[in-house]
Amino acid sequence: MHSPASGLTQLYQELRGELLRFLVARTGNPVEAEDLLQELWLRTREAPPGPIANGRAYLYRAAQNLVLDRIREARRREARDKDWSDSQAETIAGDRVDPQPRALDAMIAREDNAALHAAIARLPEGAGRAFRLHKLEGLPHAEVAARLGISRSGVEKHIAVAMAHLRRALEN
Repeated sequence: MHSPASGLTQLYQELRGELLRFLVARTGNPVEAEDLLQELWLRTREAPPGPIANGRAYLYRAAQNLVLDRIREARRREARDKDWSDSQAETIAGDRVDPQPRALDAMIAREDNAALHAAIARLPEGAGRAFRLHKLEGLPHAEVAARLGISRSGVEKHIAVAMAHLRRALEN
């Protein structure tokens, strides 16, 4: 005598083609239907022993439940992905903004950077040294003064000259 689980497995084998067509109709995807059919077979084999009044209805209901589980899983994944995407996106006035700089913006930034480097290279010698130590290396005025052997007010004057020079160079 067969146990109910083995009887269900046997019924599954007999209805396999019908169940596959049922799943293809529900999912619209033969590959996904095959995956679900495989999962149904595993569940059928692991079904707890006991009487099942209508094995055919049981298998179709189990197949339908697998389809519903897949749909719910896809919706949860989409919601999770959307939440993550929304948390990463920058918005301006409610519109999403692409975080990647546009090609034109990147090109302009490179040109501006090159112009700044060229302008710094053309600074007068004393102003250039004071500017580099203070603005690029982050040293305080007192330390710049000590390194250059000048007063703090001399450092301030050199930096003021450098800033005026850079402003004029970058306005053109």
